[in-house]
Amino acid sequence: MNTTQEVEKRVTLATLKKFIRDNKDNLYALCKSNFDGMTDCVQQVKTTPKKVNPAVIDLENKHTLGIGQIWLVGSSRDWFKAFEDDVFQGINGSNSCGSWTLARIK
Repeated sequence: MNTTQEVEKRVTLATLKKFIRDNKDNLYALCKSNFDGMTDCVQQVKTTPKKVNPAVIDLENKHTLGIGQIWLVGSSRDWFKAFEDDVFQGINGSNSCGSWTLARIK
């Protein structure tokens, strides 16, 4: 059986959408890796966190939520984990198409 602490740490798609809604004016996205059709594999990407324009956020877009740096596969094939460092707090996501971080400045 899960402890209360384990349940609190669980991050789902609903958690991600709520995080985006609650932080849309202070949201940064970082693509760490993405799928490259030329090599038919996921490759690491060297980028810096980019501020997300609140006007492009579209929670109805099932694959990107309107945020170009992330890609969601759907059907429970996305993995989410809470993220925190000295500057940012947010969510790491990964799937068969790559990995990314969506965060806010503390």
